[in-house]
Amino acid sequence: MATLVSDNLDEVERSISDTAPCHYILKIQSFSLLSKNGIEKYESGEFQAGGYKWKLVLYPNGNRSRNVKEHLSLYLVFVDVSSLFRHGLEVHADFRFFLLDQSKDNYLVVHDAKEKSRRFHRLKHQWGFDQLIPIRSFNDVSNGYLLDDTCVFGAEVFITKETSSGRAECLSVMKDAIGCKHVWKIENFSKLESEYLESQAFFSGDQNWKIQLYPKGRRHGSGTHISLYLALEDPVTLTAGSKIFVEFTLRVLDQMQSRHIAGKVSHWFSESSPESGWAKFVSLPYFHHTGAGCLVKDICMVEAEVIVHAVASIL
Repeated sequence: MATLVSDNLDEVERSISDTAPCHYILKIQSFSLLSKNGIEKYESGEFQAGGYKWKLVLYPNGNRSRNVKEHLSLYLVFVDVSSLFRHGLEVHADFRFFLLDQSKDNYLVVHDAKEKSRRFHRLKHQWGFDQLIPIRSFNDVSNGYLLDDTCVFGAEVFITKETSSGRAECLSVMKDAIGCKHVWKIENFSKLESEYLESQAFFSGDQNWKIQLYPKGRRHGSGTHISLYLALEDPVTLTAGSKIFVEFTLRVLDQMQSRHIAGKVSHWFSESSPESGWAKFVSLPYFHHTGAGCLVKDICMVEAEVIVHAVASIL
């Protein structure tokens, strides 16, 4: 037997049931101490339903991030979010929440008024009710929901459909992107025997970067030029399909007259394209010329200026 009470304002329907929830029960003792101890949000343990893991998220004083006042807020959360991202999975679920009337030993059941399934996917993995029940009604002893400072919530989740969508991408453009400068001092340059050198890693835009210098050139600059590049320190740490749009400047500093040799370019860095720069950055004769200021007391100074403008990642 169930009594239906429709609330058209937030499309919530409330009914009374003698049957306990079949998937999860959450009992909270000393409920009033949640607020007194500054616990504005409580996440339940995980539970299985329909072959997936879920949890409940309760806001005892309402979800302030959604401007909820004078109501309890309760939500159902899909736990294995990585599977939603990895497989483009979409799970349609019909769910309902329960609140035990401890005086009458029956449950207030809250569900969508239109019996509409909710779609859990990579962009939306939480559904629920901002206004589950007014706090005044919840605290009213005559309703039986909160007795001896103890209450019991519950949930049922039924999967109605499962689908897999195609690939998706998210592009995040940085507002007021801040550049980072890094100066690399290379000593005993004339004694270098390595094919190329790498600077210490430096940080910019949530990534570690390094400068690569080839003292005798690389590719079509081999034997004629200094080759200079900016590179991701560890490109394999990027998630598959991710890329970073960077504007950068590399300079070989003129230590005598500040007539620096500079190159500026923009590049999308990724795991498959982890570096960018110039095979012919500066000719070897000019670099080694005593009046050029590139090499003073066998010391070379290289500077990188890096600005990360955007990040694209696979959802």
